[in-house]
Amino acid sequence: MMRTIAVVIHPGFQVLDATGPATAFEIAERFCPGSYRLRWLAPEAGAVISSSGVSVMAEPLDAGPFDTVLVAGGEIVRSPSAVGALIGWLAGVRARRITSVCSGAFLLAEAGLLDGRRATTHWEGCDAFRRRYPRVRLDTECIFVRDGHIWSSAGISAGIDLALALIEDDLGEEPARRTAQQLVVHHRRPGGQSQFSALVSLGGRSGRFAELIQWMRLHLAEPLTVERLAERAAMSPRHFARGFMAETGVTPAKAVERLRLEVARNAVETGFASFERIAEEAGFKDPGRMRRAFLRAFELPPQALRRSARQRRH
Repeated sequence: MMRTIAVVIHPGFQVLDATGPATAFEIAERFCPGSYRLRWLAPEAGAVISSSGVSVMAEPLDAGPFDTVLVAGGEIVRSPSAVGALIGWLAGVRARRITSVCSGAFLLAEAGLLDGRRATTHWEGCDAFRRRYPRVRLDTECIFVRDGHIWSSAGISAGIDLALALIEDDLGEEPARRTAQQLVVHHRRPGGQSQFSALVSLGGRSGRFAELIQWMRLHLAEPLTVERLAERAAMSPRHFARGFMAETGVTPAKAVERLRLEVARNAVETGFASFERIAEEAGFKDPGRMRRAFLRAFELPPQALRRSARQRRH
């Protein structure tokens, strides 16, 4: 079954938003010939200049039908006329799935496609997105979100994760896994991992908590209460909790759990230590608590992640 993928670009689009997913579909087509056909569309036909200056040739917008529409993000305000044309087109396009990468979610929301749905976008644009589109249930942590036939993904490289998930949805796990191997990326990277890691590792939007985050990483096995973290940051617990949330988009408790998850996942996938020892050293205290945290964040237990990592190595 041939599936037509419409990759939608516009003046100022982010190259990797479009070419990352397109490459994933291209490679999947090699493994399963006759599965995908790519079409590059834009509000105006011809060379479309990206934010980095690279140009891509595109056809004019077509009503479809398409199997999948993938809208790239980028500097979406560079051409107001292009944005207007895209929004009108999105409202009437015929497709089995409509997807976005990074700030492409703004275009889907403007067209009304995300009203009442869960969605995500790049962490840097989340505050503005919430203000503009209060009817959208924005998930600030996920690297991609599926709500019915609408899929959205976070910043740039998350578009590849989205494409791999779409490929698995179409063709099954094995073609998606082989595509990921060819791209040298994780197959089925957990949806709640990347956005958090990118922002918290920097210490928040301004880097205000960078030193604290580093200290937390070195003391994960110890109790890390809000009171203790606030004392370390030389702030009152109330002001610390508010400031940390504003900077990172997550509560201190969620940040502690995510840091523990990163350390524990790395130990699970790359080492041979027992789950009991990993849970203790990461601060989960016992394997049961660690397993529940893995299921919430990664939708897989530690045992499955270890098996998958060993299969990739062999």
